[in-house]
Amino acid sequence: MIRWADIRARLQPTLNRINARVPRGARFLLGIVLMLGGVFGFLPVLGFWMLPLGAMIAAFDLRLYLRWRRQMKRRNR
Repeated sequence: MIRWADIRARLQPTLNRINARVPRGARFLLGIVLMLGGVFGFLPVLGFWMLPLGAMIAAFDLRLYLRWRRQMKRRNR
């Protein structure tokens, strides 16, 4: 059985490279565009495979935003 930790360890160098080279806003925008393209899954090139891929790419920046928001709440208390 494949464990999540094994998959993450294999993908970690690629994820680090993406985080270092691609600007934050561009990743989020790319994720949204992929999810919108996934809605047209009945078309030959665009497909339902774009929905989870777009969600994963957008999640990179969503996590950063949520962490930043949590820190701002702590400072304002």
